[in-house]
Amino acid sequence: MKESNCKITMAKYSIGDLVHHKLFDYRGVIVDIDPYFQLTDQWYETVARSRPPKNEPWYHVLVHQATHATYVAEQNLEPDSSDKEIIHPLIDTFFTDLKDGRYINSEKVN
Repeated sequence: MKESNCKITMAKYSIGDLVHHKLFDYRGVIVDIDPYFQLTDQWYETVARSRPPKNEPWYHVLVHQATHATYVAEQNLEPDSSDKEIIHPLIDTFFTDLKDGRYINSEKVN
């Protein structure tokens, strides 16, 4: 899908937000955001079985108590208000602290 062929929607979530996957019932933390689907059509056809919209934001999420990250459409996420930390081996690579239910990014942004 070409960017020019779709209307881009503003992301509902931000990097560091705790989220819950509504379909697969896991918790995680957002580490990156794509304004629209940016993987291959083959990946979409194979993995994205609920066929979420490609022209809405997609998120890279570190999965709690796992070693992998997932790529998730916005429609499949909801806020996780548990305020509990995410256990993941890469958490310290992206964040320095969990404060008020949100992870603080370890990089300084200009």
